[in-house]
Amino acid sequence: MKPFLVLQLRPETEASDDEYQAFLDKGGLSADQTHRIRLEQEDIPEGLDLSDYSGVIVGGGPGCVSDPPEKKSAIEAKIEAAVLGLMPQICAHDIPFMGCCYGIGVLGAHLDGQVSKAQYSEEVGTSECAVTDDGAQDALLDGLPAHFTAFVGHKEALQALPKGCVHLVSSPNCPYQMIRYGQNVYATQFHPEADAAGFEVRIGIYKHRGYFAPEDADRLILMCRATNVFAPEQILQNFVMRYAKN
Repeated sequence: MKPFLVLQLRPETEASDDEYQAFLDKGGLSADQTHRIRLEQEDIPEGLDLSDYSGVIVGGGPGCVSDPPEKKSAIEAKIEAAVLGLMPQICAHDIPFMGCCYGIGVLGAHLDGQVSKAQYSEEVGTSECAVTDDGAQDALLDGLPAHFTAFVGHKEALQALPKGCVHLVSSPNCPYQMIRYGQNVYATQFHPEADAAGFEVRIGIYKHRGYFAPEDADRLILMCRATNVFAPEQILQNFVMRYAKN
């Protein structure tokens, strides 16, 4: 099988390692079936040929594509430029792509969509998601219930559906929870890879990054532990099963 290219945007090793393991576990992948690149440590190889991969998976991160350049750290700017640099090739050739949380901002920014903090941010926690009529016909949502709970935590969001995209999943507080561009380019605002244990790790790491009041960390951890989140991982399984190729 051609490997999946996994691009990670989290500078914190504990968060990055936990996310990567979640991609493996929830996607049904082994490490040797992926090519992992931590973008804060490693550049994307010059001349990278995406046809050598089954698909591309992009993780989340603390940066925001809608922040002005002067607000971005050097690492955040480097990571953003690296991911955005691949989007023209991905979208033009309809290369299988799964962008998780930060990935929907990257896709929206590339498509000149409205990505901002004006509305629809969500505190770290859960969101009640609903599959749209178009989503019910999409292969990546096969096997998911019409309504499901997902883990979220984001400051920026799509304010409108970018041109050429299909709206797949919505929620009351953030309408654009999952979209598709073309036939194979997907992005979610929620975290399809996340479970309670993984989100507990992130709460500890990011409690001073403005996602929630630091004194709420213990409350949010208890909430995550008490919530049964299981459906979103099916999206990653479906992505891997649909696009794995020799």
